[in-house]
Amino acid sequence: MSHVRTGAERLAADPDLLRGGRIGLVTNPTGVLPDLTPTATALRAAGVPLTALFGPEHGIRGTAQAGFSEDSGRDPATGLPVLDTYGRHGDALDALVASSGVDTLVFDIADVGTRFYTFVWTMHDLMKSAARLGLRFAVLDRPNPLGGTRAEGPLLDPACASFVGRAAIPVRHGLTIGELALLLNESIGVDLTVIVNEGWRRHMRFADTGLPWIMPSVNMPTTETALAYPGTGLFEGTTASEGRGTTRPFELVGAPGLDARFAAELNRLGLPGVRFRDTWFTPAFGKHAGTAVRGVQLHVHDPVAFQPVLTGVSMLHVYHSQHPEGFAWTTADATETDTTGGQHFMDLLWGSPSLRERLDAGADPRDLCPSPCHPEAWLSGGKLLYP
Repeated sequence: MSHVRTGAERLAADPDLLRGGRIGLVTNPTGVLPDLTPTATALRAAGVPLTALFGPEHGIRGTAQAGFSEDSGRDPATGLPVLDTYGRHGDALDALVASSGVDTLVFDIADVGTRFYTFVWTMHDLMKSAARLGLRFAVLDRPNPLGGTRAEGPLLDPACASFVGRAAIPVRHGLTIGELALLLNESIGVDLTVIVNEGWRRHMRFADTGLPWIMPSVNMPTTETALAYPGTGLFEGTTASEGRGTTRPFELVGAPGLDARFAAELNRLGLPGVRFRDTWFTPAFGKHAGTAVRGVQLHVHDPVAFQPVLTGVSMLHVYHSQHPEGFAWTTADATETDTTGGQHFMDLLWGSPSLRERLDAGADPRDLCPSPCHPEAWLSGGKLLYP
């Protein structure tokens, strides 16, 4: 099977696609060519003048857990300095980028198609920094692993902007990282280049691309994880386990006090494309670490019909209804990157207080999920790069 040619592969084959100067590459383990050669290695071999590497959350090697990164240092493979961007924004991020001496920032990290995954917002913040510093910015585009024909969930309310969502896009947005960059740049105005994928079409699932799946982060091991994540990722806003600390994060959800009625009611709802299996699991870390909890495993039998956001909201509703005494919200921690500490984390994930307020009122929140739509329906004139 032939494969989609990513922006990274195209640039490695034709360095003239990018203007010269001192180049800083923003990357992590997903930044590879189809033969698994790291993008940094391939670009240096092609004569692209890389002078620095920048890492996001989880680090440039991907070893850190959620909410952490790796220390700055030097990359042993290329000898280049590695600068850690996580936890920095505004003046602090500008100072870091300026200290590298680069003329152009190049972004090559795979997204997973969900608004509250932070790599998009690392790109956003670096685009703003580049604009303030007068630098160029380039995105090496990669396919959206969830495909590009469907968007789900509400647009973010600017009052709930944070590092898990800085702009008004849906929970499942349906765009590639390059298309997102073009959209975000309408309000940023950086000198932007997107090196597009060749051969990608919006209807493609990741298996259709012929590309290797590289874990974008330590709790995103498979494409099945990524498909569930726009819905079950919402459980990070509660004290229930979203499966971190297991081999099936975001496919396992559970909490003390749940019983077999949880799976039974979810299956009774007949949610499209998915069945639920009553199960027990013991997280090795994270919420309820070392404690056996009962819950469900999602089994997606029809990925095309499956609606992860509706599924996640339905799971929250059933959990809240069946076990109100054990249900609780979590709050966000303030960091240098995100000053929203103390807010309900669910409000930041969902993009408004509406889901939390509806659940707390005992009302069915499923009408908060607009019908899935093509990305064109919410873009309002934004540019799609692919048919």
